[in-house]
Amino acid sequence: MNLVHASDLEAIAIGSAVYGTGGGGDPYVGKLLAQQAMQNHGPVELIDPAQIGDDDLVVPVAMAGAPTVLLEKLGDTESVVRALRALEARIGRPAKALMSAEVGGLNSTIPFSAASVLRLPLVDADTMGRAFPEIQMTLATLAGVSACPIAMTDEKGNVVLVDAVDNRWAERLVRSALTEMGGACFMALLPMSGAQMRRSIVRGSITQAWRTGLAWQQARSRQEDPVATLCRVTGGVLLFAGKIVDVERRLDGGFCRGTARLAGLDAHSGSQALLSFQNEFLLAESGGRLLASTPDLIVTLDLETGEPITAEQARYGLRVAVLGIPCVAEWRTPAALDLVGPGHFGYTHAYRPVEQLALDH
Repeated sequence: MNLVHASDLEAIAIGSAVYGTGGGGDPYVGKLLAQQAMQNHGPVELIDPAQIGDDDLVVPVAMAGAPTVLLEKLGDTESVVRALRALEARIGRPAKALMSAEVGGLNSTIPFSAASVLRLPLVDADTMGRAFPEIQMTLATLAGVSACPIAMTDEKGNVVLVDAVDNRWAERLVRSALTEMGGACFMALLPMSGAQMRRSIVRGSITQAWRTGLAWQQARSRQEDPVATLCRVTGGVLLFAGKIVDVERRLDGGFCRGTARLAGLDAHSGSQALLSFQNEFLLAESGGRLLASTPDLIVTLDLETGEPITAEQARYGLRVAVLGIPCVAEWRTPAALDLVGPGHFGYTHAYRPVEQLALDH
């Protein structure tokens, strides 16, 4: 996939919704923005991380905020570009390439918008291998790369520059500012040299999202089981199948937090499951047993079509399959679990890999 066209974004959006693990924003919105930009300005070159010079500047661009707000507050490519230009002005040199901060939801497709308009290449990588709700939750943080300076923009034309002492403080300051911006904003963040970038990424994640979405499209066209297909291509396991019978959702501190309760269907009939989320699904439980937890990916799919369902789209009556997908190995170290494990979010469960939990049950 050296050259990405507007038509390729159909598959990329589906795949990124899978790896968004319920968060990352509605991929449909990001897909439309990117397709419009690419129809007007041309396709985007997707490059391998090795093609970036050691001293070249690479900048991830993203949309931040509660996904519930993003459903109603649509973005625009102009705001993405404004954030990038503000960051470049602060640093004093231009970006040689753009990148996705996370391979999840609209933040996998938003960078295509800016890359097309600016005629910049996009690195085939991200800093998470999934979506996470907080700025410090990146492999770049573990590699000692600062998220700052960060440039934030909104649809009103406001620009905020954030320079924080560390990435956890960057999260706190950004979350405060984006609340004043209406709950969502665009950002250019994590400016990295090519050498820093190669220590801080999940390589090939955009291509993996595209392959995952393409496999889903092919399964649908061949009338094959799309849920089984997504389990196969992601290395995931089916954790639970059920009907959503209750959703509790609230906006809190710039996040969408809550739970979704499921009543079991088919082989899971008579059982219940509880999914907890903070933008992304973070914990899956059934009958007092842990099914999966962050940093592994918890994904909800329409039981019939296999289409990913985000946390803000979850509603009463939907019949869903819950998948557990192993995270990349870098998230399973003690330092990484301190950053993104269950304990960080206030859960008392000790982390165990989803594939080990599946064997227990």
